[in-house]
Amino acid sequence: MNYIKFNIIAIVLVCFFGCKNEEKKVQESTTPKIELKKKEVVYQVFTRLFGNTNTNNKPWGTLEENGVGKFSDFNDKALKKIKDLGVTHIWYTGVPHHDVITDYTKYGISNDDPDIVKGRAGSPYAVKDYYNVNPDLADNVENRLAEFEALIERSHKAGLKVIIDIVPNHVARNYQSLSNPEGASDFGAEDNTTVVYDVNNNFYYNPGEAFKVPEWKHGYQPLGGEKNPLADSKFEEVPAKWTGNGSRASQPDVNDWYETVKVNYGVSPEGRKDFDELPDGYDEQHYTKHFDFWQDKKIPSSWKKFKDIALYWTAKGVDGFRYDMAEMVPVEFWSYMNSHIKMKNPNAFLLAEVYNPSLYREYIKKGKMDYLYDKVQLYDTIKHVMQGHGKTDNIPPILEDLSDIEHHMLHFLENHDEQRIASPDFAGSAKKGKPAMVVSTTATTAPTMVYFGQEFGEPGAEDLGFGDPTRTSIFDYGSVPSMVRWVNDKKFDGGQSTSEEKELRDFYKRLLNFTINSSALASNYKDIHAYNQQNTEWYNDKVLSFVRWSDDEQLIIVSNFNAENTYGFELQIPSEILKTWNLSDGEYQFEDQLYNTYNSTLKVNGEQGTIRIDVKPLESFILKLKK
Repeated sequence: MNYIKFNIIAIVLVCFFGCKNEEKKVQESTTPKIELKKKEVVYQVFTRLFGNTNTNNKPWGTLEENGVGKFSDFNDKALKKIKDLGVTHIWYTGVPHHDVITDYTKYGISNDDPDIVKGRAGSPYAVKDYYNVNPDLADNVENRLAEFEALIERSHKAGLKVIIDIVPNHVARNYQSLSNPEGASDFGAEDNTTVVYDVNNNFYYNPGEAFKVPEWKHGYQPLGGEKNPLADSKFEEVPAKWTGNGSRASQPDVNDWYETVKVNYGVSPEGRKDFDELPDGYDEQHYTKHFDFWQDKKIPSSWKKFKDIALYWTAKGVDGFRYDMAEMVPVEFWSYMNSHIKMKNPNAFLLAEVYNPSLYREYIKKGKMDYLYDKVQLYDTIKHVMQGHGKTDNIPPILEDLSDIEHHMLHFLENHDEQRIASPDFAGSAKKGKPAMVVSTTATTAPTMVYFGQEFGEPGAEDLGFGDPTRTSIFDYGSVPSMVRWVNDKKFDGGQSTSEEKELRDFYKRLLNFTINSSALASNYKDIHAYNQQNTEWYNDKVLSFVRWSDDEQLIIVSNFNAENTYGFELQIPSEILKTWNLSDGEYQFEDQLYNTYNSTLKVNGEQGTIRIDVKPLESFILKLKK
C-alpha cells in the first residue's frame, strides 16, 4: 500500500538492525521441510493500466481524457504472452470495487466524494464493495462481475492461477455494497455507534464527534483544484470513525490514510484481545487443526465478514489473495481466515504484506500465510547494492537468517509501492536490475514477483496527479509508456517496443522460464561468496556467488553488480560441495543457461575445485554441470 507507514517503520528498523530473533533457533528443528517440485512466478499487473493505449497522460485527467484498461484487454493472446514470459500466477491488482471519481450513478452506484478519495481513479486499497468489481474495468458496467468471471476463466485456460487483493485492515470511508449475497451485510451496519468499542463492532468510533476532512497542505487540493460539487472540504460521518492507519482523531492529518476507516477485529483500544488465542504448539499444527480450533469459539463480526468475502471469491475460481498490511491485523484472525480458505482450496496462494521481521515466523506458522514480502531484509539490501553503495557481503547473512522460512519469503525488485528500477531515484537504469534479478530469482526456493513493465525497464516518470513520479501511479487514470509500445494497438507483440525493451524482456523471459523449470532451484543452496572473498584473488564485494543443486542438476551462479568493471578470477568450490556432488579428480564442463554462450571448466584436484569466471559489467551466469 503506497502510504507512509508511520508506526511500522520504527519497529522495522529496530528489528532489522537490532533483533536476532532467538525464536528462529528453537523452531528450526521442528519446521517441516517444504516439498517443492518447481518455483513459482507471480506477475503483478495493475489491471486498469495494462491495456490502456491512450498516451494523453494529462495530470489529473479524467477517464475520458486519459483512458482506462479493461478486463477484456487480457485476451487469450495477451495472457499467452504473459504465461510465456515464465509466469505461473497473475495478480490482478485493483479488482475489488474501490472509490473512483467517475460518475456511474445511472448504474445505481453512488458518486464518491473527492475529499475522501486519493487521486481521480482512486486507491485500490479503499474498497467500497467487496462483492463486486471496479466498474472502470468493465466494457458493460452492468455486467462487470460476469466480465471478471470470464477473465478468471481465460486466465485458467492460459495456465495462470489468479490472485486478487483483500485489504483486511481497513475499508473505504463510504463503504456500501450493492452486491451483498444473501445473509451478508455491510461493514458497520449492525454497529453500536454510541460506544468507542465493542467486540462485534466493525469500526471504532468517537461518539458525539463528527468527521472532519483533513486540512490540505503543501498546495494539495482534491482533483488538483478542479471544481467539483462534492469537493467542498466536507464529508458527513457522524460519529467519526478511526482512520485506517490507526489515527483516532476525528480530523485526520493529510498524511493519514484518511480515505479509509480502521476495521475492528475484537482488539480494545487498550490492546486487549477479546477472542480466544491459539494454544501453545499451534504454530506447528496443520491448517486443518486450526480450522477445527475455531469451530466452537465466539468469532468477532469482522472476522466472519472477511472470511465470507474470501470464500465468495474462492468459489468464483480465484486461486489466492494478496493481503494488504497484514501485520496490522491480529495473527489469530489469519489462523481463522486462512484455515477456512485452505479447507476449500488447499493449494490457495496466500501472500501477505508484513514489514516487521520479528513477526515473520508468527504470521507464517500461526497465521498460516504461504508467503510474505521479503522487503525489509533482501529487497532493501539488494537495492543498496544496485545503487552502488552497498556490498554483496550483506546478502548471504540475510539468506542464512531466514533459512528456516526461506521458502515463504517472496522476492521482488518492483511492486506498486516501490520505485521503478529505472527511475533516477532508484538505479537510473533497468540494466542494473539484471544481476539483482538473477540473485532474487535463484537464491532460494521462494516465489519471484515481477511488476508489469519491469520487464521493459519502465521508469514510471509520468506525473499523473496524486501519484509521484518514480512509481507508476495507482491513484490516477493514465497509461504506461513501455506497456503501450508492447501492447501495440492490442496486438501484444512488442511491435512498437525499443530494441532495449525487447532485449530486456528477452532476458526476463529466459531467466523466469529457467527458474520455473529448474529442480535445483527448488532444492539445495550453499553460499560460496564468503569463502571466495577470503581465498580468491580479484574476487570482491560487487560480485556474488552461490551454488544450487538437486539430485539431477548442479548449478554455480555468479552475478556482477558493477556497472563498469569486468572481473576475472578462479572461483573456488569448497570441498564439501565437491563431495556432495560426487565430483572426483578431473575436469567438468559447465554451461551458462541464460544465453548458452559461456562455458567453463571446473577442475577438481583432491579437495580443491576451481572454475574460471570472466564476468562483464552487470552480467550473470547460471552455470549448469553438463552430464
